[in-house]
Amino acid sequence: MSVKVGYFLSCEEFGPAELVEQAVAAEQAGFEALWISDHFHPWNDEQGQSPFVWSVIGAVSQACDLPVTTAVTCPTIRTHPAIVAQAAATSAVLLKGGFTLGVGTGEALNEHAVGARWPSYDLRMEMLEEAVALMRRLWEGDFVTTRGKHYEVENARIYTLPDEPPKVFVSGFGPKATEAAARFGDGYISTSPDPELLRTFKKLSNDKPAQAGFKVAWAPTRDEGVDHAHRLWPNAGLPGELAQVLPSVRHFEQATQLVTRESTEQSVVAGPDPDQHLEELQKYVAAGYDEVYVANMGPHSIEMIEGWGRDVLPRLRAS
Repeated sequence: MSVKVGYFLSCEEFGPAELVEQAVAAEQAGFEALWISDHFHPWNDEQGQSPFVWSVIGAVSQACDLPVTTAVTCPTIRTHPAIVAQAAATSAVLLKGGFTLGVGTGEALNEHAVGARWPSYDLRMEMLEEAVALMRRLWEGDFVTTRGKHYEVENARIYTLPDEPPKVFVSGFGPKATEAAARFGDGYISTSPDPELLRTFKKLSNDKPAQAGFKVAWAPTRDEGVDHAHRLWPNAGLPGELAQVLPSVRHFEQATQLVTRESTEQSVVAGPDPDQHLEELQKYVAAGYDEVYVANMGPHSIEMIEGWGRDVLPRLRAS
């Protein structure tokens, strides 16, 4: 099985110039594609960034030739799906077709910033399915006038279009979302190496492609890497639906006081040992993902990218 390995650009932790630098380094190191997060807020003040993803994609498109997937955009509340459709189409043109629109039902952290009510999960998924259908209509290049249950457009036409419409991959972290991804997505996005949901998606979708991503904390020592992971990303240790429903950075900072350094140490790959990094990557390969993306937590991202290019990616391909 041939697996594409990409690098995950974290808009919560790095400014736009740093993200472009990482994209260039990733291409030089042998990564084959890019993920990029789409946030209005970071998860906490320690992360400290949140550049506008579409501007960063434009800059990346001029600096390297890697394809890009948003992981993930919520095209329902903060941004009208017609605007996301235009942004995605322009990104696909700039990337010469190498753009995939990853979408999901979003988090209150980002979406409520425009003063909107945060709906229930079932309603958010209903909104997402309608939004994807509307974007696909707009990508056909004709004038569209329609009034749906959640969205309407009047005499809307996207003039700048790629040769082929962008693929839409749908994020799924539970059975309902995974079934929805198989129903109306062109592919699937996850962050779990558990193969059960992936098998469900593959069966229901007739083997459409699937992507997954995870984070590591490269550093000169394991202890330093754990320190960076715990300082910057303790929210990764929050259980259940908290990541979707907590509305503010302050709430995340309060909730993550319950996440101990010991639990972070047990859950994260930290330090410079390529064997440990390769072992974590192999979990996602073994689960059956077609593409796997890795992000680095902390200040040693360029070292991590170079280390993976030197010591991890060649060993995966050799195996």
